[in-house]
Amino acid sequence: MSPAAKSKLDERRLCLHQVTVLQQWSTQQFIDGMQRHGIGAVALWRDKLREVGAAEVARMLKGTGLAVTSLCAAGLITTPDPQETVAAIDELKRAIDDTAAVGAGSLMFVAGGIDPRDKNLESTRKRVLDRLAGLTHYARAAGIKIALEPLHPMTCGLRSVLNSTKTANDWCDVLRADDVFGIAIDTYAVWWDHDLERELMRAGKRIINFHVDDWLSDTQDLRLDRGMMGDGLIDIPGIRSMVEAAGYDSYVEVEIFSQRNWWKRDADEVIRIVKERFQTAV
Repeated sequence: MSPAAKSKLDERRLCLHQVTVLQQWSTQQFIDGMQRHGIGAVALWRDKLREVGAAEVARMLKGTGLAVTSLCAAGLITTPDPQETVAAIDELKRAIDDTAAVGAGSLMFVAGGIDPRDKNLESTRKRVLDRLAGLTHYARAAGIKIALEPLHPMTCGLRSVLNSTKTANDWCDVLRADDVFGIAIDTYAVWWDHDLERELMRAGKRIINFHVDDWLSDTQDLRLDRGMMGDGLIDIPGIRSMVEAAGYDSYVEVEIFSQRNWWKRDADEVIRIVKERFQTAV
C-alpha cells in the first residue's frame, strides 16, 4: 500500500517513547515535556526508571493524566547456564513488578541472542519459550501483559532470537495464554518481511503495541541509528494500514534510537518534528 493511501491519524493516538529523547531529558523533564507539548501517552525506558526507582516514577506520573503504554524492555533469557538463568528470570520478574508499579499497559519482551556457548538456534528458542511459559502465572497475578517484540534478523546474534511476526504468532500459539502474552509490532523490525500482511492478520487482537520509526538508506548502527518517520525507506502508512486492518486501534508509539542525529538535537525541537511527521509520514 502506498503512502498516498493512508488515512489521517488522530493526534490523540500519538505516544512518545522516552528513548526518543533519551540523552536530553531526565524522566521528570520528559513527563513535563509531554504535558507542555500536549502529548497524552508515553512509553517508559527501563534504564531511566532504574535511575530513580519505579515508585518515584509512579509519583511523578500521578495526576498528570498521561497514559503509559509500555515499559521497555526486559528479557534476555537465552543463557544455557542454570545459575545465570535464575538471575535472568528474577530480573524479568522485577521488570514485571516495575510495569505494574507505573501502571504501564505492557512490558516489552526482548528474548536475547544466541549464546556463544550454545549455537543451536532451535534449542535457544525452546529455552525462551519454556521460560516464558514458566512466567505465565507470575505475570497474570501482577495483571501484566508481556509484549513479544520480534526484532530484525540481524539482531539474532546479540539481542533477540525472535525475528519475525510469524515466530511471535507461533510462540503465542504454543503459550496458549493470550490474556498474558501479546505481540509488539515495530516498523523498523518487520518492514522487510514478505509474509508481514498475512502474519499481521493472523495476529489480530494479539497486537498490543505498534511502534513507528524509519530505516535509513545509510544506516550506520543496526540498533542506534533509526530514522525519523519519512526520512527512510519504510512504507510506514502501508504497515499502519495492515496493523489497523488486523484490528489494532490504539496508540501509535514513536520510538527512535538515534545516537547520530536525534539524540543530539534539542528535545523540544525533536518533539515538534515528531508531531509534524505523525501527520505527514505515519
